[in-house]
Amino acid sequence: MGDDSEWMKLPIDQKCEHKVWKARLNGYEEALKLFKRIEDEKSPEWGKYLGLLKKFVTDSNAVAQLKGLEAALAYIENAHVAGKTSGEVVSGVVSKVFNQPKARAKELGSDICLMYMEIERAEVVQDELIKGLDNKNPKIVVTCIETLRKALSEFGSKIITLKPVVKVLPKQFESREKAVRDEAKLLAVEIYKWIRDALRPPLQGINSVQLKELEEEWVKLPTAAPKQSRFLRSQQALKAKFEQQQAAGGDEADGDKDDEPAPQVDPYELLEAVEILSKLPKDFYDKIEAKKWQERKEALEAVETLAKNPKLENGDFGDLVRALRKVIGKDANVMLVTLAAKCVAGLAAGLRKKFGTYAGHVVPTILEKFKEKKPQVVQALQEAIDAIFLTTNLQNISEDVLGVMDNKNPSIKQQASLFLARSFRHCTQATLPKSMLKAFCPAFLKQVNDSAPEVRDAAYEALGTAMKVVGEKAVNPFLADLDKLKLDKIKESADKVELPGKKGGGGGVGAEKKAPAAKAAPPAVAPARSSGPPKKAPAAKLGGPPKKGKPASAPSAKGKKCPETKEFVETEISIEVCEERSATVLPASCMQLLDSANWKERLASMEEFQKAVEQMDKSEMPCQALVRMLAKKPGWKETNFQVMQMKLHIVGLIAQKGSFSKTSAFVVLDGLVDKIGDVKCGGKAKEGLTATAEACSLPWTAEQVVSMVFAQKNPKNQAETLNWLANAMKEFGFAGINVKGFINNVKTALGATNPAVRTAAITLLGVMYLYMGAPLRMFFEDEKPALLKQIDDEFEKMQGQSPPTAFRGARKGGAEEDGEEADEQEEDGGGAPDVMDLLPRTDISDKITQDMVDKVGDKNWKIRKEGLDEVAAVISEAKFIQPSIGELPMALKGRLNDSNKILVQQTLTILQQIAVAMGPALKQHVKNLGMPIITVLGDGKTNVRAAAMTTLQAWVEQTGMKDWLEGEDLSEELKRENPFLRQEVLGWLAEKLPAMRTVPSDLMLCVPYLYSCLEDRNGDVRKKAQDALPIFMMHLGYEKMLKATGKLKPASKEPVSALLEKARAVMPAKLAPPPGKAGAAKSVSGGAPAAKSALSKAKPKPVIDDYDDDDDDDEPEPETKIKKVVKPGAAKKGVLGKKAPVTKATAKDEEDRSGVIFILLPNGKEQRIKEEKGLKVLKWNFNTPRDEYVDQLKTQMSTCFARWLQDELFHASDFQRQVKAIGVMGERMEDELEGTVSCLDLILKWFTLRFFETNSTVLMKVLEYLKLLFPTLSRENYHLNEYEASSFIPYLILKVGESKDVVRKDVRAILTMLCKVYPASKVFPFLMDGTKSKNSKQRAECLEELGCLIENYGMNVCQPTPAKSMKEIAVHIGDRDNSVRNAALNTVLAVYNVCGDQVYKLIGNLSEKEMSMLEERVKRFAKKTPAAAPQPAKQAAERERPQREHPSNPNATFMRKPAQQPQEDVPNKLKIMYRTYRIQARAQNAVREHSHPSIPKEFQLDLDMIENDHTRVSELPDLVQHKLDELLEPIMMPEPKIRSVSPHFDDLHNSTASTINFVISQVASGDINTSIQALAQIDEVLRQEDKAEAMSGHIDQFLIATFMQLRLIYNTHMADDRLDKKDIFKLYSCIIGNMLSLFSMESLAREASMGVLKDLMHGLITLMLDARVEDIEDGQQLIRSVNLLVVRVLEKSDQTNILSALLVLLQDSLTTSSGSPMFSELVMKCLWRMIRFLPETINSINLDRILLDVHNFMKVFPKEKLKQLKSDVPHRTLKTLLHTLCKLTGAKILDHMSMIENKNDSELEAHLRRVVKHSGNFSGMKSDRGTEKGQDDRMSKAKVSDILSEIFKKIGSKENTKEGLTELYEYKQKYSDADLEPFLRNTSQFFQSYVERGLRMIESEREGKGRIQPSSTVIPQHGLDSGSVPLNGEEMKPAVYYERLKILRQRQGLENNSRQAQLLQQEEGDSGPMRPIASLLSKPSVASSTDMLQSKLSQLKESRESHFQQEQSHSHSPTRCSSPSANLDDLKKRLERIKSNRQ
Repeated sequence: MGDDSEWMKLPIDQKCEHKVWKARLNGYEEALKLFKRIEDEKSPEWGKYLGLLKKFVTDSNAVAQLKGLEAALAYIENAHVAGKTSGEVVSGVVSKVFNQPKARAKELGSDICLMYMEIERAEVVQDELIKGLDNKNPKIVVTCIETLRKALSEFGSKIITLKPVVKVLPKQFESREKAVRDEAKLLAVEIYKWIRDALRPPLQGINSVQLKELEEEWVKLPTAAPKQSRFLRSQQALKAKFEQQQAAGGDEADGDKDDEPAPQVDPYELLEAVEILSKLPKDFYDKIEAKKWQERKEALEAVETLAKNPKLENGDFGDLVRALRKVIGKDANVMLVTLAAKCVAGLAAGLRKKFGTYAGHVVPTILEKFKEKKPQVVQALQEAIDAIFLTTNLQNISEDVLGVMDNKNPSIKQQASLFLARSFRHCTQATLPKSMLKAFCPAFLKQVNDSAPEVRDAAYEALGTAMKVVGEKAVNPFLADLDKLKLDKIKESADKVELPGKKGGGGGVGAEKKAPAAKAAPPAVAPARSSGPPKKAPAAKLGGPPKKGKPASAPSAKGKKCPETKEFVETEISIEVCEERSATVLPASCMQLLDSANWKERLASMEEFQKAVEQMDKSEMPCQALVRMLAKKPGWKETNFQVMQMKLHIVGLIAQKGSFSKTSAFVVLDGLVDKIGDVKCGGKAKEGLTATAEACSLPWTAEQVVSMVFAQKNPKNQAETLNWLANAMKEFGFAGINVKGFINNVKTALGATNPAVRTAAITLLGVMYLYMGAPLRMFFEDEKPALLKQIDDEFEKMQGQSPPTAFRGARKGGAEEDGEEADEQEEDGGGAPDVMDLLPRTDISDKITQDMVDKVGDKNWKIRKEGLDEVAAVISEAKFIQPSIGELPMALKGRLNDSNKILVQQTLTILQQIAVAMGPALKQHVKNLGMPIITVLGDGKTNVRAAAMTTLQAWVEQTGMKDWLEGEDLSEELKRENPFLRQEVLGWLAEKLPAMRTVPSDLMLCVPYLYSCLEDRNGDVRKKAQDALPIFMMHLGYEKMLKATGKLKPASKEPVSALLEKARAVMPAKLAPPPGKAGAAKSVSGGAPAAKSALSKAKPKPVIDDYDDDDDDDEPEPETKIKKVVKPGAAKKGVLGKKAPVTKATAKDEEDRSGVIFILLPNGKEQRIKEEKGLKVLKWNFNTPRDEYVDQLKTQMSTCFARWLQDELFHASDFQRQVKAIGVMGERMEDELEGTVSCLDLILKWFTLRFFETNSTVLMKVLEYLKLLFPTLSRENYHLNEYEASSFIPYLILKVGESKDVVRKDVRAILTMLCKVYPASKVFPFLMDGTKSKNSKQRAECLEELGCLIENYGMNVCQPTPAKSMKEIAVHIGDRDNSVRNAALNTVLAVYNVCGDQVYKLIGNLSEKEMSMLEERVKRFAKKTPAAAPQPAKQAAERERPQREHPSNPNATFMRKPAQQPQEDVPNKLKIMYRTYRIQARAQNAVREHSHPSIPKEFQLDLDMIENDHTRVSELPDLVQHKLDELLEPIMMPEPKIRSVSPHFDDLHNSTASTINFVISQVASGDINTSIQALAQIDEVLRQEDKAEAMSGHIDQFLIATFMQLRLIYNTHMADDRLDKKDIFKLYSCIIGNMLSLFSMESLAREASMGVLKDLMHGLITLMLDARVEDIEDGQQLIRSVNLLVVRVLEKSDQTNILSALLVLLQDSLTTSSGSPMFSELVMKCLWRMIRFLPETINSINLDRILLDVHNFMKVFPKEKLKQLKSDVPHRTLKTLLHTLCKLTGAKILDHMSMIENKNDSELEAHLRRVVKHSGNFSGMKSDRGTEKGQDDRMSKAKVSDILSEIFKKIGSKENTKEGLTELYEYKQKYSDADLEPFLRNTSQFFQSYVERGLRMIESEREGKGRIQPSSTVIPQHGLDSGSVPLNGEEMKPAVYYERLKILRQRQGLENNSRQAQLLQQEEGDSGPMRPIASLLSKPSVASSTDMLQSKLSQLKESRESHFQQEQSHSHSPTRCSSPSANLDDLKKRLERIKSNRQ
């Protein structure tokens, strides 16, 4: 008992593993209760028992074991983690429970197994049970079989995999134990319930008695399929449904569902594959070549025996197949031929799809051998070819079959047709598409008319079978010319045909031939067929043929076609019958006079004839009779042209009004063709032809007419016929045109001696090019170069044009051809392959001689190479080849594993050649020649692998992916444990699979090897496998993939399952099937490609809609069009909703178009960036885009683009779809800006693909979109990231070298805009790369753009360093191309203008010639050159750039463009603005070199104001001078234009925007009067509040024009002595007056953008510093006005934009070494003023942008570099700005650094963190002086004391005394009221004097610097320290003295820099200066500048003083001294000094 008490205290889990069995029993009992009690299946309690569960079931004590089993069952049922134990527990159950005598134990063990199955562990359990069958203990075997039977009975064949069970079943029938045999019998019966006859073949080998017993049991079974009664945890929904049906007593619905698995079980799959190659006799290949037929027979019999195995293991059967083929083809002994055919049939049946590789080699030989008449030979050959068909598909063997269809031997023709008839039975509508019918039907039609009856009957049977499979409607169009008798025979044959099973499957394995019962058991046959290649058909289109009846979903097509078919078969009637019929409808007199000798009577007869025809009804018009009457003598030989004209006109009438058949057409075509070249009758003849074409379809008519006319010798007729045909194609469209039929005749015409014929042929080719595109040129590559150039020129003319809308031919061609095209496109994925099919292909099989093949396989590598060279030469010569290439595939396959890698690479190159040359027909060689390419991917050499991958991509481009995935070949390749091969193949699959809508189920075969790759030792293989995992899952589904892990080892299963879970989370969405795919192929809405279907086909209208949709693509409103389509589509959905699900889907797609086009995915772009950085996807970097890049982009776009938009963007054949899609994107840009930004990287990538295409329409649309996009992004302050830029900019730069001028212009404009959203310094390296291009235009343009960047942004942009960049640029000075040389010289000149002579150091050594060229250019065109250059220089400039001339009328563009687009939106204005801005930026430095040859005319713009006044040079006014020779000559274009367009704004009601644009453009005119007049008009608008709003949206334009005019005045007018300075002053006055008006209206002022404000401020400050202005009368007053304007600009503009502009301007001014220091100082003063505004404006400022600008500033000027500047003011300015921002925002400022890349590396962040950290200590350093005192109070006195003590210590030491004084001075500047008394009190008088003297010295030193080098001071007003001193009268004295001092200094001419202190003289207020401004605008003053100052001083004093007082409290700047009194004293002293100097 003691022992009991011990274990009773133990926890349950310890009891369960106790030594004492009672303890264990008790533990199991308690565990059972616990397991039933725990409700949470994921409770941690379950984990304690994971390791114990096996012990529960294997307990050595029987009693305890029983309870342990119960507990284990409860655990498995309830615990979430139970699945982990399945393997060990079931193994324990099998070995330790199934052998127990107690039935209860076995029952529990069995229940445990079933429960594991229920929790998704069926595979593991099944494996363990099957292992148990090998146990020696029969009890265990019996129980295992019984458990398997129960599992199958309850879970069904979906869950229990039958193949391994069936495999071991026969062995159980051989057991000595009766119990085992009986249980095996029961299991066999259960299996039979589920798979029926598929079980028969595997059990054929068991005892016949047992088999008989089984047969008897099987017969007793019910025919109804069994149903699953127990469900997995994942099938709970199915379970609920099942229970409902059980309750309702109706279980039929589910029965249908459960029927599905049965047909899927293939008996072939249940068989074991047998390896036979090694079992071949060793001397087989010798014997098969032996001379004695008996030896050959022995060899064949050995093969036949081996081939009888129903399933053969794959291997290299190439040699064996070749040997058998040779016997079939060449052996004279028919018995051996029969035997060889049987061997081939056996191999095909045993290998199935794997034999498809060899099908192409054997089929032609078998077909040729059908010439044998002996029945046994023919039968064997039939069996062989039928078995082969099941291993391949119709498409792969079609060429071979068609090759013998017109053989001379009737037996071959007959057997070929019969073979096709038998093959068609295995097809469905999907696998027998119209493209195949189109190929075969013409051949059948020839045979129908064959003289041999057996050939005819075979053709009837074939056509009948096709009709049965795809429906009468699909075949009828091809039978149009057959008479009724033959049609009836075909229909009769169709009725006799019996298709094998509803799904169109049937037969296909050896079992079918051997077991006649197969016919009686379709369920067994269907599975046999289902695993063959065509099994995809039923899967893709469930229901197969029953959908034949579905064409009703295209009522229009149906309605049109049926009546037309009757017309086509009109038989020829005799002339007598014609006369009788004509007499009934024509007047008697008309009939009598038809052949009168008198032409007048004939004419009268014709007139009556015409009247009669016009009055006839269609139903009563005997067309054939009437036209035969017209053809009656004299007929078409009529000599009188009037009669002839009438006759031809009547032909047209009859064709239009009557039921005009092809029979009737034949009567008239000769006559029409004969007269088409006639001068008088040609027009009527063409009308007649057009009417005939409308009645009988253009394709047919054209073919007849062209063949007739080229049979004649009349060149006039030939030329006119071709002209008619070209026009007809435009009218009818291109549908159905047989290009092949025309090509030879067109070639004949091209070679004609008559030029008119050649011209007509070229014109026709141009029209065909509209429809066919570039592939058309391939037909004519062999023509003479001169002729080819003419053709190319014609094509170039057509480039970018869209085909016109077809408006004829709706009656017939539409309906018929639509169906055909739809099916073909559905199959091929587009129309492109059709054009390739038209190419004339050469049969090179006869050139592939045996000798060549032997050479390729020779032992000597040199001979092998020679052989390969010969092969390459044959293919190159042929260009386009037929798929029959003889023995070549096997020979090349051998070379792919050649030991000589050079030969391997050469072979790969040949295979690439073959891919291009053979086109889509290459599919049939995928298995035998394509798969070995994949093997080469495992080669150890990188270059060989790369070549193999390129070859593979070339092949896939032609064949598509489907053929590569079918069968086991791909999985066999992955099976090879070669890391290189695995990673290449997996990478390739991961790239290609996402673009596929469906994949063959054989892809599942690759999964086990994919899993093994996940655990490969090679890291790259593991990574590729992980990347491929979600792609595989996308197609196969998570459940299937998870199920496949069941076969892995336990150690592997867990990590693989975890990876599957991860992959599931990132699994991409599967591409939906195209709308037409799942439904009726004939439906108008269903058959076309997805994009086309969604757009146009869902309309129950005549098929002419198809033409409308294809050809109306050039309509300007794509969205309107879509809406028109949606409505009828939606209507159709309502009517046919139930019958036509496809139409419903299509309508839904159309409705979806109104939704968003970009789907916002959280972190979508970031994820893509991450993937590209991690090399999970291809990096967007290529010379030309390969398919894998396109597919990758499609995949990425599929998740975030609307489906329909993606379909349109990637439309294969119709570029207009792409144009429309871009249009929609442009329209929705504003509405979906966030979506556009989120998908920006994908949009830009898609655009890069378009840059590689030749279609200029799409390209122009792309550029138009980009011109809209970048300004919008800039307006939204979006900046491109590196990822977006690097994947777009290099490809955009490629187009800058485009031959078309308009493209280059747009690209340059886009590059300009690009710099607004991406730093110019980062664009610079891309342009540098562009200068290395082979394209000279591109080099020149890139150099021009580099010069532009340097002029705009300074030397800062030169990356990585100016020196390196300049050396690379200077290289191009020696370029061969003149334009490149000029561009390089101009770029270097731009640098010279920025940094002077330093440029020579930067560019390094140049040759003497290049240096002289550069020096000459600098001498002539550098900045200092006078404006008025001599005329020869202008002419030279014009000669240099003739191609860039502008319109002769500089205003033409302005007048044209705004008129077209009166309602411009904002982005369009921005386009104008930015392009204008770019040109003006260039003009800034180039203005003084008006003949500057390097200005890029790519910037000439269609609608810019720029073109207003320039033609050659970028600076507008100079160009006007160039154009008009002299500025003042009377020939002035702009002025009359202004008057003619809009003298006053009051007249501008209809086109306000365009007129404003025009007037603004005049502001920048080179003519002063024109500019003043324009400014006056704008001023008139700005002064009237009700009209001022009209300027909204034009502000940037206006400001750009203004600062352009300011530059013009500064650079040109001021330097021109001939101009009256009063005029210039007046112009200045108008400009400033306008600007003041503008900037007084805040709403308008805020529209000014950053870039424009920067340039405006630059212009105004430059004006203030212009010494020449003072020489003008009232110049000082002008400068004051400018000063006020600057203040107004600072106050009223958008605060973010102006602050950003000032920062960039400061950076530029400090960077430019040649810039004036005064300029920098004034910019800083502006910044100080802005800092003072910050407390009021902080909430309206975009801090992110400001901090980005500061960050950029600090990158250019780090702290150390700033300190090295001569002045410390920039450093202090920046610090003050940042301190102020920190003070106002606190720590939150750190959150506003989102726009800065690599924040952590930013000096700015570190600085801000320091400031935020110490903000409490240094709050006094903030910029707001008004709060300074309070902040000082907050500073702890101890802290102040410490600081000052430290300063005074420094002053007291010898080393640091100067530093201490400087710090004290700055401290007093900051804290003017700081009390120094306590620190000076205890010091000596000498020390105190020393300190005071030192402070004064520092102050005077800084004052002096201020005079000499103004950039050393940062005083925002007048250098006065307003501090926080009380406001009283005394404080006015400094201002008065300061003013007097300035006046005196100016009088003495001491300095000319008075403007520097005037920048922010806000004291002038608003009222003071307005008076002078008003007077300026009305009449310029005449007083001198000094007198003016004195006279104005008294006026201004009052307003200055009052304003000064207000500003005192806000001043924040460091001052020159510590107190106002000190300032005053200093000023007095200086004033006295000046006075004494005067004396």
